[in-house]
Amino acid sequence: MIMRRGRIGRPGLLGTVARTAVVAGTASATANAVNRRSQQRTAEQEAFAAQQAPAYQQAPVYQAPPAPAAPDSGDDLVARLEKLGSLHASGALSDAEFAAAKARLLA
Repeated sequence: MIMRRGRIGRPGLLGTVARTAVVAGTASATANAVNRRSQQRTAEQEAFAAQQAPAYQQAPVYQAPPAPAAPDSGDDLVARLEKLGSLHASGALSDAEFAAAKARLLA
């Protein structure tokens, strides 16, 4: 009895279909695992950010320093000079102190 062999070294149609199914299944399983790991990392990062958020919310709020004072208006300057004159006249300020204070006001 002579047995006839099929093609040697090359799979038949069913072998090719089976191999394709295995490769496709492996690729699908790998892609699913990668997607699950990515979702897990995202969830971990969101949980970490949620834990850290209150610390950022409690940070002190820094405010800008106050703006420099506006230049004295004429009325205010006159009032200050009059006050300096009265202090000098009453003897509370010496001549040198009066001159220095007046120079600061007029500068």
